Amino acid sequence: MFEQVKNVLRAFRMPSVQERELAYLNQSVNRYDLEMRQRQIDAGLFRR
Repeated sequence: MFEQVKNVLRAFRMPSVQERELAYLNQSVNRYDLEMRQRQIDAGLFRR
């Protein structure tokens, strides 16, 4: 039963900033897009 509760809680968990940044980088289509996305992250796109 405890496993079921853990699974439900994981389903509603918000992704961390690092997870969102990594997902954004993984969506790049080429090296230049990846570099642009890295610069955007370094500029604070996901961090306020």
